[in-house]
Amino acid sequence: MAFKNYILVCAGTGCESDGALKINEEFKTQLEELGLDGEAQLVKTGCFGFCAQGPIVKILPDETFYVMVKPEDVKEIIEEHIIKGRPVERLLYDKEQKTIKSGVEEIDFYQKQFRIVLRNCGLINPASIDEYIAREGYGALEKVLFEMTPDDVITELEKSGLRGRGGAGFPTFRKWMFSKGVESDQKYIVCNADEGDPGAYMDRSTLEGDPHSVLEAMTIAGCTVGADTGYIYIRAEYPLAIERLENAIEQATEYGLLGENILGTDFSFTIELRLGAGAFVCGEETALLTSIEGNRGMPTTRPPFPAVKGLWGKPTVINNVETWANVPVIILKGGDWFGNIGTETSKGTKVFALTGKIKNSGLIEVPMGTTLREIIYDIGGGIPNGKKFKAAQTGGPSGGVITADYLDTPIDYQTLADLGSIMGSGGLIVMDEDDCIVDVAKFYLDFTVDESCGKCSPCRIGGRTLYNLVDNLTKGLGAEEDFDKMLELSKAMKTASLCGLGQTASNPVVSTLKYFKDEYMAHLAGTCPAGKCKDLVNYSIIADNCVGCTACARRCPVQAITGVIKGVHVIDQTKCIKCGQCVAACKFKAVLVG
Repeated sequence: MAFKNYILVCAGTGCESDGALKINEEFKTQLEELGLDGEAQLVKTGCFGFCAQGPIVKILPDETFYVMVKPEDVKEIIEEHIIKGRPVERLLYDKEQKTIKSGVEEIDFYQKQFRIVLRNCGLINPASIDEYIAREGYGALEKVLFEMTPDDVITELEKSGLRGRGGAGFPTFRKWMFSKGVESDQKYIVCNADEGDPGAYMDRSTLEGDPHSVLEAMTIAGCTVGADTGYIYIRAEYPLAIERLENAIEQATEYGLLGENILGTDFSFTIELRLGAGAFVCGEETALLTSIEGNRGMPTTRPPFPAVKGLWGKPTVINNVETWANVPVIILKGGDWFGNIGTETSKGTKVFALTGKIKNSGLIEVPMGTTLREIIYDIGGGIPNGKKFKAAQTGGPSGGVITADYLDTPIDYQTLADLGSIMGSGGLIVMDEDDCIVDVAKFYLDFTVDESCGKCSPCRIGGRTLYNLVDNLTKGLGAEEDFDKMLELSKAMKTASLCGLGQTASNPVVSTLKYFKDEYMAHLAGTCPAGKCKDLVNYSIIADNCVGCTACARRCPVQAITGVIKGVHVIDQTKCIKCGQCVAACKFKAVLVG
């Protein structure tokens, strides 16, 4: 049935938390009441990526892009746009409040993106296998089953230059080749969907918006290496992604694309879900496999590597969600096509969760080699409130910072490694001049210490000791010799820790010490330039600036500020908890932080 209009409503976790489900229900109700449900089809899609502007509603075929939509806006959209053919201008994306923008191709946020992994997110109903098939879905699996040999598949992966998108960037074709070459009565395919980096939601959004792409890729891998069973390990706190995966597995099985004798061939393959409890260490592949086996998620020594001896001691190909989502496109378009995107050593695209002090936060996908400046200023819209860019943290707790001096450096595996960071799974957190770099390092250390499995002493003891040294600095208790201790500890942890968590846990400290030694020295001298470390700052009121408006006193949660209307106020230092609410409340810059 052909429809005059298609109404796409973002139904990813982010937009759902902002009321997208109510928006969808309101559209459904209004269309039925007006008798328009036969003229306009309502579609719940995955994430559009432009999270800062959600909830998003897109109208096809004219590509009208509505942002920050509320349930009460639905009636107006239907009456003006669907019935009268006039866009609701106040809901259009309006760059700098100067010109009306509608179609996605006109929006700066999307112009430098190149979507491969996110090709279907925001375009199809992820609950419909038919819509996935209409976008060439399962065409790659058909090609592999009827036109290619396993060696052909591995050759295309090698040509593509695809590297693992979950951390270290190991060449994907090698994993598959190793597993294929091992004689075994049983082999496994595993998807690592245990996304645990703070601020990261790339894999979750991919599974919510395009679950079949991962199922298809895993099935292709099974056919290539000789495996008949696959597992998707996903944390239980991703209920929407789990729901859509379960639905996709059921649909693919019903269509003969999973299960016994796929598409009438003698190849059979099944996929099951395994729910994780949210332990960050289970993002490490050997710990993940141990968890699937029903044991406590703790890493094991390598070699042997999982590709040779993995799940239940059998050859296992394990990749993360983003890596899998690239595979069907590579098979359909060829390894050479994919290899022409990106840089010489880093092919293809990379998905980032762009968060922090940035105007246009969201999910982006850019060619490898895109500069940090392009990501932050052209796509992200720059730093809010006229603040200066300070640094960007890549690679999450295992990564490091990129400073303003390297804004024009192409982002790829080698460049980040040279700068003392890593690509990681794709979290990219932007910091401005108000962020304390020592406090940031402390935050990440606190996270990794808490998430350590405790199996090996370099991580268990070294991480805690390193945290204590940084914590002492934020409390005015540090000593100059502590800097050498930090570097020595970091080297020991990198060398002797059992898994990647311990080996990289010190990266934030090493990286920030390298680029912000002056800020560390300021803390050693007893001051926090950003005013974030509570033990090193005091709040006081400048008498000449205070007009006695009482705004600070009314905002103070512990009644530490006293004074009369139109009189100078004072802060009781014995009561002050240094929460900063007085600074936020004062419009006259009367509160001094120092």
